[in-house]
Amino acid sequence: MSKKIYTGKVVSDRMDKTVVVAVARLFQHPVYKKTVKKVSRFKAHDEGNRCHVGDTVKIIETKPISKDKRWMVLDILDKVARGD
Repeated sequence: MSKKIYTGKVVSDRMDKTVVVAVARLFQHPVYKKTVKKVSRFKAHDEGNRCHVGDTVKIIETKPISKDKRWMVLDILDKVARGD
């Protein structure tokens, strides 16, 4: 059994060693056939506090780390420019 890997955008980095990643997916509505965008938010473990809001990251499924965390940051694909 392989682990799930998603790509998403960091929407919060206020917690220590944790980021919230929003993963968007598009699907067609079963009745109206309109394309619908659904956004899921996952808490992911970020050991070095390297991710910041706006970064695009790849997350992988892992064993439970805490009550809500079941994902880990695998890779930072795109860093956002920071002014500080």
